[in-house]
Amino acid sequence: MFSDSYYPYVSGVVRSIELFRYELQQLGHNVYIFAPAYRRQKEEEGVFRFPSITAPTNKDFSLALPFAPGAGKILRDLKIDLVHCQSPFLLGNVGARTARRHGLPLVFTHHTLYHLYVHYVPLFPGLARRLVLGYVRKYCNKCNLVITPTNVVAEQLRKLGISAPIKAIPTGLKLDEFANPDTAWLRREYGIGPEEKLLLCVARFGKEKNLDMILEAFRMINQTCPASRLFLVGIGPYEEELRAMTAKMGLDSRVTIIGRRLPRQTLTNYYAGADLFIYAATTETQGIIVSEAQAVGLPVVAVGANGIAEMVNEGFDGFLTPPSAAALAEKSLMVLQNDDLRDRLSNQARESAKQISATATAARMAEAYQALLK
Repeated sequence: MFSDSYYPYVSGVVRSIELFRYELQQLGHNVYIFAPAYRRQKEEEGVFRFPSITAPTNKDFSLALPFAPGAGKILRDLKIDLVHCQSPFLLGNVGARTARRHGLPLVFTHHTLYHLYVHYVPLFPGLARRLVLGYVRKYCNKCNLVITPTNVVAEQLRKLGISAPIKAIPTGLKLDEFANPDTAWLRREYGIGPEEKLLLCVARFGKEKNLDMILEAFRMINQTCPASRLFLVGIGPYEEELRAMTAKMGLDSRVTIIGRRLPRQTLTNYYAGADLFIYAATTETQGIIVSEAQAVGLPVVAVGANGIAEMVNEGFDGFLTPPSAAALAEKSLMVLQNDDLRDRLSNQARESAKQISATATAARMAEAYQALLK
């Protein structure tokens, strides 16, 4: 697998790679990762690092230099059967060249709607959007198979002119990680009584996650339901702006921002201790974070855009809204103020999460690989 991001960087893409790699190895496959080097990286067997530089727009992200002494020999010695790229850019190009040079099938997972992230380009966003769309289309059409996390995204790619075969395989969940959470931990840790309603948003702190909309929605919720609190969990370049915005809105005492990477069990306890998961990102191809919330029985209120619209079942395990703070607040209050509704959504959320176990989705990925190798 070739990826432009990997640990210690934290993102949904990295989590997806980790889960698929583990489950494919459990099925007996050898999976190797080619990724950028990071200053604080841990050495890991089967992970090969390319020299890199720090991204100018994000100090936590490394940009791989698409060459490395000895990389060609390593690739030959590994005797790989198939190349799976997780990005179409720097190391995605290295992976594509490797596949072409050795006559191997090329698979690409379209994790990100890249044209919706051009706000990270400081100049000419309109031109950048057109260039990105054209580039990604060309890259996809060189592949033997394009994987998307949801059918919604697969259909979007077809409309963009991608003619390569496309298969929807979501990133799965390791359900055992969510089996025995400490539901009392969050209130105990922060000294919160049972009368308070707790909202949670877990997201990378980036502009595209629309966390300003989350704060505005919570401001409205808190006006109607003063005994409510919001927890924002994540890391990213938007953290300082997020804290400043929280202070400006006078929400410091009601909003807790946890700007660090949490151990998996601790994060699960945040999910399990909350009453509602609220989410406003509109660029997700899947939104694995939503499925993680569902796995512990946390109802979801989210903006119904792109992949999120496929992961939340309206009225069954949560509610989808238009992209507005008022709409998010309205649906959130409806759930928070109706215990019977919240309990029903909670039970059904667990059932939804069971449909995408990591074991099952990895088996589907292995079948897709095998079909290309025949």
